[in-house]
Amino acid sequence: MIDTATRPIDYAAARRAMIDSQLRTSGVNSTAVLARMLSVPREDHVPASARGHCYMDRAIALDNGGTLAQPVSHGKMLSEARPNLEDSALIVENGSGYLAALVEPMVAKLDTVSAEDAATGKKRGSYSLILIDGAIEACPAALAKRLDENGRMVTGLIEDGVTRLAIGKRQGKDMAFLPVADVALPRLPAFDSPKGWSF
Repeated sequence: MIDTATRPIDYAAARRAMIDSQLRTSGVNSTAVLARMLSVPREDHVPASARGHCYMDRAIALDNGGTLAQPVSHGKMLSEARPNLEDSALIVENGSGYLAALVEPMVAKLDTVSAEDAATGKKRGSYSLILIDGAIEACPAALAKRLDENGRMVTGLIEDGVTRLAIGKRQGKDMAFLPVADVALPRLPAFDSPKGWSF
């Protein structure tokens, strides 16, 4: 009898299964995106206790309080973002480093920043592409002004309790977002809208 509990996990096979059974069936068919998601080991970006199920269609809580989004969410995000070798990109991190690992060889320059530092404007520089690895209620001016005039921002946008993948463009000092698809991305509290008084 084979002891399946001690059998090593074939992570390469798990990545291929993720591509075929999750990404392709959800409409993620970009050759570049699929190639990156096939080559980056998700198991290197989760706690040891989660490695055995890191290719399942669900988010994974991280030891640092962050969250690794489900594979389909990252696949859809990158498909909409269309990173290219002319881009200077900024990733607002959610603690895993996985999205940065996917994007790095697809762009000319890549910087990362925590959600808290991005919300308070601690990151400087100008970018043609900003990816927020999570869902936001509002984009602070400190982050919006980091986006080039003709650049794009891709994030989850929370509206009325529903999260949709959205593409943002600058309009003066503000951001205008176009929701494109429902998506499951972890909420980033640093980007919550200010709560006002209600009567």
